[in-house]
Amino acid sequence: MRRLVIVYNANAGLAAGVMDSVHKIVSPSTYPCQLCAVTYGLTSMRRDWRVFLDGLGIDLVFHHRPDFRQAFPAAADWPLPLMALEEDGVLRELVSATDLGGIADLPGLIAVVRERL
Repeated sequence: MRRLVIVYNANAGLAAGVMDSVHKIVSPSTYPCQLCAVTYGLTSMRRDWRVFLDGLGIDLVFHHRPDFRQAFPAAADWPLPLMALEEDGVLRELVSATDLGGIADLPGLIAVVRERL
């Protein structure tokens, strides 16, 4: 089995989402989730990102910080956000937090993911 694991450096839930949206507006330079900043608008996933993901033809798994650490304890200390590929139960980092820090926009992220898949 092959799955793309997408992990946001954020907490889940409505209240966390509202706080994240406010943070993106008030202080975007200190927002801790570059993956969220690039792939989400204020309230929802960017359409181009959803279309890209749907076209990959592999299973997708989305996690927020707490549930990722619970689902993958061996990777609990990996810096977030990140994207990883899970194959036969083995998780391999695909796009690291450092990589994401250098990606300024959605076309750049899509290009990196295409290249590494």
